[in-house]
Amino acid sequence: MSDSETPADLRYTEEHEWVKRTGPTTVRIGITDYAQSQLGDVVFVQLPAIDDEVVGGDSFGEIESTKSVSDIFAPMTAKVVAVNEDLESAPETVNSDPYGDGWLAELEVADEKTLDIALKDTLDAEGYLAVVGD
Repeated sequence: MSDSETPADLRYTEEHEWVKRTGPTTVRIGITDYAQSQLGDVVFVQLPAIDDEVVGGDSFGEIESTKSVSDIFAPMTAKVVAVNEDLESAPETVNSDPYGDGWLAELEVADEKTLDIALKDTLDAEGYLAVVGD
């Protein structure tokens, strides 16, 4: 059993992103506590631009740590409506608060039904813990 957190109110991907519904057609995403612990000290985050279209399963950014560079994958096809610009000057926030101030981007889909379907394709906390072996 690891010491990493996996909040039950979030959805997860097998690529270690978390997804939080923030409105009828919007989500906030970030990387999991497990992912940040595996990366080590985050030193740089490359995020998409606002209004970029991202495709579910495709890389849309990178997180660079003292150990490696890792892709950030879009959990669904959507439009980027916000990015966490604070990470430009404080990328280490991804390590210290991955589910709070260390969020990466906010995405928006066309309608509520589209988001409902996309979220069904993600994992609940229990399913994610099975992926990471907890």
